[in-house]
Order: sequence, then structure tokens, then C-alpha cells
Amino acid sequence: MTGQTFQFVTLAVTIGAVAFAVAVGIWAFKQTAGARGAQALWRRKMADLEDRVARADSVFGAHPGLVLVWDQPPVDSADTSWGAPRIFGSSVALASLLRFAEANEGPNPAGILMEGLADYEARSAGGEETTLRRRFGDLSEKGQPFSLTILGPSGRFLEVDGRAAGTQLVVWLSDATIRGLEESGARGRIEEARRLVSKDPLAFLDMLGRAPVPAWRMNATGRIEWANQAYVEAVEGDAVDAVIEKQTLLDAAMTDLASRATIAGEPVDEMRIVVIDGSRRGLKFLVFPVSGGAAGFALDVTDGEEAKAALARFRRAHDDTLNHMAEAVVVFDRSKRLNFHNKAFSNLFKLDDAWLNERPGHGQFLDRMREKRLLPEQADFGAWKTDELARYDAPPSEETPDELWPLPDGRTLRVARQRHPLGGLMLIFEDKTDELALRARYNTLINVQRATLDKLHEAVAVFGANGRLQLNNSAFEDLWGFDAEELDGQPDFDAVSETCAALFTDDRVWTDIKARVTDPSPQARKQVTGEMRRLDGRVLTYLTRPLPDGATLICWDDVTDSRRIEEALRERAEALETSERIKTEFVEHVSYQLRTPLTTIGGYADMLAQGFAGELSDRQKEPMSAIQSAAAHLAKLIDDILDVAAIDAGQLELELGDVDLGDVAREAADLVAARADHHAIKLDVDIEDGLGLLRADRNRLKQVSMNLLSNAIRHVATGGAVTIGARRNGEDITLWVKDDGEGIAPEKQASVFDRFARGERGGAGLGLSLVKEIAELHGGWVELQSEPERGTLVSCHLPPEPRSNAVPPELDLASRPATRLAGDRARAE
Repeated sequence: MTGQTFQFVTLAVTIGAVAFAVAVGIWAFKQTAGARGAQALWRRKMADLEDRVARADSVFGAHPGLVLVWDQPPVDSADTSWGAPRIFGSSVALASLLRFAEANEGPNPAGILMEGLADYEARSAGGEETTLRRRFGDLSEKGQPFSLTILGPSGRFLEVDGRAAGTQLVVWLSDATIRGLEESGARGRIEEARRLVSKDPLAFLDMLGRAPVPAWRMNATGRIEWANQAYVEAVEGDAVDAVIEKQTLLDAAMTDLASRATIAGEPVDEMRIVVIDGSRRGLKFLVFPVSGGAAGFALDVTDGEEAKAALARFRRAHDDTLNHMAEAVVVFDRSKRLNFHNKAFSNLFKLDDAWLNERPGHGQFLDRMREKRLLPEQADFGAWKTDELARYDAPPSEETPDELWPLPDGRTLRVARQRHPLGGLMLIFEDKTDELALRARYNTLINVQRATLDKLHEAVAVFGANGRLQLNNSAFEDLWGFDAEELDGQPDFDAVSETCAALFTDDRVWTDIKARVTDPSPQARKQVTGEMRRLDGRVLTYLTRPLPDGATLICWDDVTDSRRIEEALRERAEALETSERIKTEFVEHVSYQLRTPLTTIGGYADMLAQGFAGELSDRQKEPMSAIQSAAAHLAKLIDDILDVAAIDAGQLELELGDVDLGDVAREAADLVAARADHHAIKLDVDIEDGLGLLRADRNRLKQVSMNLLSNAIRHVATGGAVTIGARRNGEDITLWVKDDGEGIAPEKQASVFDRFARGERGGAGLGLSLVKEIAELHGGWVELQSEPERGTLVSCHLPPEPRSNAVPPELDLASRPATRLAGDRARAE
């Protein structure tokens, strides 16, 4: 019998004596109630006794085990009745021991508990195998004490001690599974319990102690009470005793996990990262509640977690790859349920994403596709659906050919089926509608090109890489004098060139063309052009072009007429060049004849001014300065005159006639349209209806229109607009050009019509000056309206009849009768 057991037995007897003393004290109190002094004394004693009883109850309530006390032995210990012993201990301990005995609490919990433990296998301190029922019978009949270790379910141990205390019987019960055995030094008891466990399938405690995974037990306060050797090695401890003494935790979360398991009354698990032997390991902590605390073990799942992470990464990468595919992909798992679909699938079929996320079966999927008319029409849909679902059971080596699905909406899909690496079936859909349409269009285009080729006036022949004629048009036959029958059967290049050599005898050219046809080297397969002058006088240009399929296209064009026109144009150009050279020589001659004397005058004036003939007086310096200034001014005037002569090529003369100013404006606009398009400038023409005719020099007015349009385009930014128009203003007709360009500053507007007044955009400086001069020669005038950054409007006002001294007398129509002028206008209109 242990010392602790003896103390509790003594305490139980003491409590019984205290209760008897309290009863006696109450009786004595009643007998002496008359005496006030004795009453006060008994009151103090009663308070003291109540305090001692309360303290004793507190001690029993804190004890983790139970003490059962029989005032007298049961009537028959062999019977199932254990009497109704008094229970000293907490309700928690009672509930734990009832769970140990796998019994339910009733009106007599002590009797139920003893009956539940009576027949469990037990071992006495001397090693004898017995039962609690047998040893309690010896105690109640013979007063023989006992001390037993009972093995209960799930590998739990119970210590039971029984003693006689006078006429009372006392039994002490305590759950001793693991707790306190190492600390108390009862190693022999542990070995005895392990031998006992070896006879039970649930005896895992010994195995857990030798297990390669860390295992431990904690009490309700979170203190480690037991640990195995694997735990000691994991925390790098010296021994189990040292680990328990230092309370070395494998992870800081162990205490929290034990508390959660104890409170919840069920196992908890959590993944933790722990550094063991210098490396980070993933441990899965499993903690479950046990009597008086919690126990747990840690499984190293590092490799498994890494494999799971690798698999997860692989699946994410696989899904991402499928999501970036242009083809629609849907995957069904082993259970024939939809497991994945990519974005292209959603875009192709427009199915409800919420319905797809519910992972419908393959059969449901086919039904929905049929409902949405996204499957080809089937005569027997049920049989077709059965064949589709039977592909899951087909051997992996069996290949399924691709199919084309013509959908009711006009689309055509290519469907490929294959086994998914993770099990199940993967379907790949590709929209081939555009490709098939393009292929049909391509074939049509080829046929159209063949027909078009025959309509060309150029002679075309296509030779294959083997040197044989593959294709030719009728113009080729006509150009070289072939009959259609001669070119049947794809004759080789030598046979074709032999016939052509009758008209063109240069063998080097034919040899070079043959090399372009049959030589596969990159140097030979280049585009080559040349010219042939045939014996019949016709001039041909030819071109050889390599084709992507290895063939070579040869094209001949008859340029005989073009060559004749070129020669005529060349002769004319030479004549114009000669005329221009004569004019240039004249200008240079006049320039020399004018510049030389002026240079002499200026040179000597400078020398005299610098004191070459002696120092000049103040009176002489003033005339000399005037001479120098006049010479410089004259030189500038001569330069201006020579430049004007170079631009206009002579004097301005009017060749009068009836002119439609609207036609002139349109013609000028047509001439500068290409330049406007080149600069992305919008060019408009705005001609007023009923404009009528005027008497003027058409070419000079055209020159005015061109100068105004050129000046406007030069000063308009890309994307701007220029408009030319004509309107009648009373008797006069106005030709105007408007732009939305940079405009002209007010201080520069007065000089824009001066000769050689160059703007920021460059130019010869004569454009607007010539406009003004030509308008004035016709008896008109020019008006300018402009604002910076808001554009410019230039208006040229012309009278219906020229009124100027520059009009030759024979063309001066001012003296013509008014009736005749009116008749001319009416006929013109």
C-alpha cells in the first residue's frame, strides 16, 4: 500500500470521526442549551468542525482519483451488488473512471464503476494475475489488503488499492496511464504493465516508445510527463529525464494544441515547420485527449508535402498552359465528371460558368450541348452518347482519330480526344470554320488566277524545279509562235527554248534563264530582268522570279511601242535641254556684262574710301559713301532682276481669251492634289454656280492659282485643309484660296506681296509678287486676310474685261460696243 493511499484512508476515517463528533456535539449542545457560556463554547467548536469538514471536502475534490468507503462489507461480494459505498473525490475523476470502465453513470455510480472494473485482467504487486472481484471478496471476507494494476481499454492503466479501516472498507482508484511513472521511479511497474500490454492488441504504448516518430504526453497544465526516444533526438536532448526536467518543446504550438484537444474532447492536428538536425522539416502534429491531459505524436511529412506542392505546381502550370491555348479544352476525371475547362472553351461554347463549376458529368455535358445545339445532328443520339462514354473504358493504347463536327450554327469544329495524364479524358476543340472557308477561297482564287492569267497581255510561263513547263497563258503561245498542242505534256525547257531561239538567237541569255530554273542554289534563285531584241524588230523585256514551291515564273512584255515613244521623248528632252542651256548661257552673259562694270565701280569706290589715292577730306567722304551705297543697291537690284528672269523666263505678256475661272481653279487643284495628299492635307474646291466667263489670260490665271495653292500648302501643317474657290462679286469675279495654317503676323502682312519677300517656310519670294503683278496686269487687285495660328485668305479680284496699259492695242476690247459685249456674255453663259 502506497503512502498516498494510506493518507487518504486515514483522512477518510478522520472524516468519519469528525462527523460522529459533530453529531455528539449537537446532542451535547441541546442538553446544555440553557447555559449561555456552554452555548458559546459549543458554537465555536461547531464552527471549527464545519471548517475542518469543508477543508476535507476541498482536498477530496482536488484529488484526481476516487476513494470509495463501505461502512460495512456488502452482503454477498460474489453477487452483482456492490452495495452503496460513499464516494470521496471530484465528479470529473468519477466521469473519467466510468469512461475507463466503459460504464454509464446511474443512481449508484460507485457500484456501477466497481462492476465495470470487476472482471478486467489485473496483476498484483507480486506479479500474480487476478481480478478486482476476487481480491475485493478477500478484503471483505478476510480483511486481506490488495494493490492491483488493471489494464483497461485503449491501453490505459488503473491503480486500485483496498484496505480495511476498522469496520469500514476503503478502495482507492487512480488512472495511472503514463503519468508519473517515470518521475516516481516505478520502472518495474512500467515493465510489468508493458508485459501486460503485450497480451492485448491495443497495447501500443511500448511500440510508441520505440516508434521512429516523436511522441509525448502532457498533463492538463501543459507540462510534459512522458516522451519517447525519437522525441528526445528531435529536440537534441540527452535523455528522457533531461527533456522532461527542462520541459523542452519540439514546437511552441504543442501546448496550445494540447489545450485545444482537451477542451474539444477530440483529436486535433496541425502542420508545423520545425528545424530538426539543422534542416527545415514539415511535421504534422496529431494531439488527442487522454485522462488528465493530452498525448500526441509528430509525423514527418516533408517529402509528402513537397510532392503535393510539386504536383500542385504541375497542375497549375498544366492548367495555365491549357488556359493560354487557342484551342478549347475540357477535362473529365476518372469519375466522368467535368474537372477543368479553359477560357477558350468558355469563349467557344458560351456555356453557363456557374453550371460548369458544378462539375456536371460527361453525360449531362453532352445533353446540355445537344440542348444548346452545339453538337452535330445525330440520327440516334442515345447510341452516339453511349459510344462517347465508352471511351473511358477503352484500352490506353487504342488511338482515337480526330473528327470534324459540323454544328447546326454553321461552324465546323475539329475534335481530338486523348487520355489525361492524371486520369480521365481530355477533349480538345478547334474552330476550323475560318480555315475551311479560307481553303475554299484559296482554291477559288487559284482558279480565278488561272483564268486571269489567260487574260494578261504579258506572256507568262512557269517552269518547275525539274525544268519542265507547268503552266503558260495564251499570250506566251502568241508571242513565240507556239501551237497549243506543242506545249501539251509539260515539255522541258530545252525544247521550249529551241523554238524561241528562232526569233532570239543569243544562247547566253537562254542558258542563264535555264540556270535560274533548274539550279537550286540561293545565288541562282534570284529575280533577274533583261531585254531581248528579236530578229523581227520587236523589243521584249523579261523577268524571272523564283516561286515558294521551287518553280520559276518567266514573264515577257512587248515594249516595242514604248521604246519608240521613249526615243521620241528623249529627242524632245535633248532639244529642251539645249534650249535651257542657251537661256542659261544668255543669263550668265548678261549677268557678267552687268556685274563686271558694277564690280569695278564698287571696287574703286572702296579703294578711294580707304585712302588708296590719298586721304579723303570730310567733304569728299560723304559723296564717296553715297557712291558705295548706290553701287551696293544697284548690285542687289541686278541680282533681283536676274532671279526674276530665271524664274519667269522673260516678260509677262497677256494672251486674252474667254476663260471659265471655275475650270481654271479645278485644274490647278488637280495638279497639286498629289502634293496635298503626300502631306495629308485636305484639298477642297468651292465654285459658285453661274459664275460666267471673263476676258483674261488663261495660262496666267492658272499660274496665279498654282502659286496661291503652293504657298498655302507650304504653310499648312500635316492634317490641315486648303480650299480654292471662285465667286462673283458684283461685276468682278474673285479667285480665292483659304487655308487653316500658321497665318501671318500683322507686321509682316504689308510686305508679303513684295518681290523676294521670303517667309519662314522658304521659297524664292516671287510667288505672291507674281500673283499681284498678274492681277494688276488684268486691271484687278489682291486682298490679304490673315491671323496668326488661324490661317490665311488671299483673294484676287479680276474685272470681266482687262483694264490695263499692259494690254496690247490690238487686244484692247474697251472700245467694243456694249451691245456686242453683252451678247458675248450671253452666249458664254
